[in-house]
Amino acid sequence: MKKLGVVITDGVGFRNFILSDFLVEAERTFDEVVILSCLPKEVYSGYVTNSRIIELEVFEETFSTWFFRKAKEVAHLQLHKKDNFGIQDNLRANDSKSKTTRGYATRLIFKLTSVFHSEKWIQLFNFWQQKTFRNNPIVVNYKTILENEKFDLLFFTHQRPPFIAPLAYQAEQLKIKTASFIFSWDNLASKGRMAANFDYYLVWSDLMKTELQQFYTSVKKERIQVVGTPQFEPYVLDRYKVSKEEFLLKFNLDGSLKTICFSCGDISTSKNDELYIEAIANALLEEKIQNVNLIVRTSPAEDPIRFASFVERFSFIKWNYPKWDLSREGHQEVWSQRIPSVEDVKDLRSLLEFSDLNINMLSTMSLDFIQFDKPVINTVFGNTENGLYNDQRFLNYAHIENVVKSSATKIVKNQEELIAAINLYLENPNLDSQNRKQLLQLQVSKSLPNTGKRIAETLVKWI
Repeated sequence: MKKLGVVITDGVGFRNFILSDFLVEAERTFDEVVILSCLPKEVYSGYVTNSRIIELEVFEETFSTWFFRKAKEVAHLQLHKKDNFGIQDNLRANDSKSKTTRGYATRLIFKLTSVFHSEKWIQLFNFWQQKTFRNNPIVVNYKTILENEKFDLLFFTHQRPPFIAPLAYQAEQLKIKTASFIFSWDNLASKGRMAANFDYYLVWSDLMKTELQQFYTSVKKERIQVVGTPQFEPYVLDRYKVSKEEFLLKFNLDGSLKTICFSCGDISTSKNDELYIEAIANALLEEKIQNVNLIVRTSPAEDPIRFASFVERFSFIKWNYPKWDLSREGHQEVWSQRIPSVEDVKDLRSLLEFSDLNINMLSTMSLDFIQFDKPVINTVFGNTENGLYNDQRFLNYAHIENVVKSSATKIVKNQEELIAAINLYLENPNLDSQNRKQLLQLQVSKSLPNTGKRIAETLVKWI
C-alpha cells in the first residue's frame, strides 16, 4: 500500500492541484490519497470523489512562534542579500518603525540577524520555532492525524505559508517523508525562507533547480526534480476550452476587432494599475489606438472596488472579475481562502487564447499569455523621481531581470512608449515570438501535457 497525503494551503493550490489533472493522476498512482486541507472541507464538493478530505484546524502563531519564524526569515534575507536587489528590497519591506510589541521585536530581530545569519543560525531559529509548537493543542492534533493516517509521503503544495510549519514539524518528528512544490517563479530568488525543511522538492524548471541549490545549500540535487507546473495545465485540458464565439458572447466583445486584455495585480504590489488602465482608455478615446476591444481582468486576490469609478467613466471597457469565492472570514491570510471556480478557469483560458495582446505590471500573467504565444507589454511608469509608486524597481529583481534580458516582452516606462508598443504588437503579433518561446522554456522546462501525471509519478518514486 502506498499512501499519499496532499496538503492544500490556499485557493491557488486548489486550482493548481485539484482543478488540474494532478489529483486524478495521484489517485491512479497511489493506493490511497488523503487531502489535508487548510481550506473548509465543503469547497471540495463536486471536485473530489475518491480521496478523503481532512480539514485541518486553523493554526495561529503565538508571539514566540512569530518571533523565531521572523528571525529565520530575516536571517535568510541577510545571508543572501549581497548582489540580490529583490532580497534587499524584501529585507527593507520587513523592517518596521512601529511602536508596538512586534515593531520593537522586529528591530531587535534585524540587529540580531545582522550578525547571526549563517545557515547554522537559520536552522537554530527553526529549531526554536519548532519548540514553540510542542504544547499547542492544534499541533498535538496534527500529530494524532499523522499517526492515524500513516502516510508514506506528505506532499505540501506550497512551501511558504507559516501555518504549514507545525504540520511539517510533526511529520519530521514521526519520520514521515515530506515533499514540497515551489509555488511560484519568484519564490526562491526574491522571497524569504521556506516555512520548513522538506525531504524532497518539485520545481518548475532547470533554472529553479539551480536557484534552490543556491539559496538552500544543504539540499542535494538528487532530491530536486524538475516537473513544470500544474498552474498552466488547464490550458491544455479539453474540459476548460470554450469557442471564440462563446468568448465574444460572454464578454460582449466585437468580433470584428482585436482585443487587448489588461490584467491587474493586487494592490500590494501593483498600485499603478488604475494609471495604466486610464492611459489605455484615454488613448482609445483620442484614437491613438484604434479599432480594439479593451477588457480588464482584476486580481482574484482582492475586491475590485478600487476600479469602481472606471466602470462609470469608461463605459466601453469590458470587465472580468475573477469568480473566486471567499470560503472563510477571519483567517490570518484572508486572500488564501478565496476559491476559484471552473467558470473562472474557462474565462481565463479564453482570455489567453482569444485576446490579441496582454498588458500587465510584470506579473506571472506574462507567462500565462506566452503559453499561447501572445504578445505581452509590461508597464512600469513609477520611479523614485516622478512621485508614482516605484514599480520600476522590480526590473532589478532576479526573476524579472530574466524577462528583461529575454526581450520576450516590451517594457514600457511612460504613456508614449505604451501606445507605441500596443500599436506595434497589434500590427506585428509574431514579433518577439521566438524570444517568448525561449523565456517560457527557461521558466517552465517541461511541456504542459501530462504535468499532473509527471508530478504523481515523481512523488511515488520518493517513497
